[in-house]
This record gives sequence, C-alpha cells and structure tokens, in this order.
Amino acid sequence: MRRTTESATALDAFIARKAEIDAMLDRLKALSDEHFGYGPEDIDWGHVGTLAHYAELLKRIADSSFREGEHAK
Repeated sequence: MRRTTESATALDAFIARKAEIDAMLDRLKALSDEHFGYGPEDIDWGHVGTLAHYAELLKRIADSSFREGEHAK
C-alpha cells in the first residue's frame, strides 16, 4: 500500500508530536525521581497543592487517553 503525500505529512506530524510528548514525559519522570527538586525539609503545604495540580492535569490526559472518567464511553 502506498502512502499519499497527505498521509505521509500526517504521519510525519504525528511522529513529531509523539517525540515532543516522549521528551516531556522523560523530563517529568526525571524531575519526579528527584522529588521535584525539593528535600524533605523543604516541603510545605504549597508543594502539596502544586503536586495536586500536576496530578489533576495528568489525570485529564490519562482519562482522555484511556477513555476513563468523563471520557468513558
């Protein structure tokens, strides 16, 4: 099966976007592994709120990706 110019362009764009996501995930994983740059003595409730915000944003992405939560069929 031959790819048309349009599908090749869409595939190239898809691969480029996937690479962007992979890079962001790698950076987030590394930051998480380092406890987001904070030591145990630095943690306060503001940090907890920040992580809750990050978790909510990631949950929205996960729910959309896996068709869960508000995206469930």
